Amino acid sequence: MSEGSGVAEVLGVDLHLELTGAGSRRAVLIRALREAVRSGRLAAGTRLPPYRSLAADLGVARNTVADAYAELVAEGWLTSRQGSGTRVAERVAAPEVEGAPRDTVRALPYDLVQGKPDPAAFPRTAWLASARRALTAAPHDAFGIGDPRGRVELRRELAAYLARVRGVRTGPDRIVVCSGAAHALRLLTRVVPGPWAVEAYGLPFHRGLLAEAGVRTVPVAVDEEGARVGDIRRGPCAVLLTPAHQFPTGGPLHHERRAAAVDWARTTGGFVLEDDYDGEFRYDRRPVGALQGLGPERVVLVGSVSKSLSPALRIGWMVLPGGLVDGVVAAKGAREPYSSATEQLTLAAFLASGAYDRHVRRMRRRHRERRDRLVRVLTERVPEVRVTGIAAGLHAVVELPPGTEGAALTAAERHGVAVEGLSGYRHPDAVGGVGEHGVDGLVVGYATPPERLYGGALDALCKALGSVLR
Repeated sequence: MSEGSGVAEVLGVDLHLELTGAGSRRAVLIRALREAVRSGRLAAGTRLPPYRSLAADLGVARNTVADAYAELVAEGWLTSRQGSGTRVAERVAAPEVEGAPRDTVRALPYDLVQGKPDPAAFPRTAWLASARRALTAAPHDAFGIGDPRGRVELRRELAAYLARVRGVRTGPDRIVVCSGAAHALRLLTRVVPGPWAVEAYGLPFHRGLLAEAGVRTVPVAVDEEGARVGDIRRGPCAVLLTPAHQFPTGGPLHHERRAAAVDWARTTGGFVLEDDYDGEFRYDRRPVGALQGLGPERVVLVGSVSKSLSPALRIGWMVLPGGLVDGVVAAKGAREPYSSATEQLTLAAFLASGAYDRHVRRMRRRHRERRDRLVRVLTERVPEVRVTGIAAGLHAVVELPPGTEGAALTAAERHGVAVEGLSGYRHPDAVGGVGEHGVDGLVVGYATPPERLYGGALDALCKALGSVLR
């Protein structure tokens, strides 16, 4: 039913609100609803009462409720769709609660946190067609106990795809399917001893994962040409790199440093662990092949569909040197508890049909348009900042004047924008940062917001930055 069109709907939805404080009834109602969403009392997706029902319960005019809903829809706190009523918009994360970690992200209407594709962009029709083909052709053993290496159908398709698109040199017997990059790293910690050298800027989650596994990490400085691999000495047993697009600062690893990384591994007997982060989403440069192609026996390539399709699929892979395959398979265990065999078969069919290529090209165009819009708006409205790391990926780095990152994060939250600071990605033992000195900045993701909210998100971000820098 539509808003206010049925007695059953009116009687079936109750909402408690305290209309207190100064201001008009409309302003007080907006404030109460906004706080109910921000605090988490109204969870994402919650359907709100129709105008007539809530107006009767609160003793206010129907137009007052309608105006309040409309205002909160415009701000991104609520969504409204014909036939579905008014609901609480999807939000960044659960609200802060007593006893929760201090880094919990507050519930905010504009999500500019990096690393998350728009869930609405998932290619449902093409995926469903691939699932039907895969299940129709699946052998009976696909529904039994799986091979810990993963379904051979998927490993064959991945070998062909990675060779064609990323210049990878491998075969199905060298590929092990896992549930994502984090799962791959956990398995690798059990076969590649520490310490590991890691880029001075990277995901804190990955550093924490390595620490939990007892692997000590040694930071390697990062500059405009990627990690300074020439600084790595003989101590580490492996080096974890993001050569295609250094995360989060941006830019590919310089070709001389790529060769130097492989030379280091050959000389020391160590391994290069290549996180193929954003390798498929490049915009202003020619494709950069995987580092693995330079040294298949010394480089482990780690990839997944978390950014290109969806993190919900929980499918990743490792392209391994021959000497590591048995150890990784043993670490994984005889029974595959992570990636669904049917989804592996579906992904194999998705790759074989060309649907994956078409989806990536479509998303590449969309992400480039989003990136260009972000750069244009910031250049026009906040010329005090510098936008970097934009040649590839799903995010940009907005460099700020020294000492302003904390204030910018506070202002962003005040304006309803969820975004992260660059300093949060810096290794705690790193001496400097990008270049010779640490840099203040924001890591701004542009892939997640639905189109109807993207303009509002950029507007709120500009207002937040302007309030700090002027």
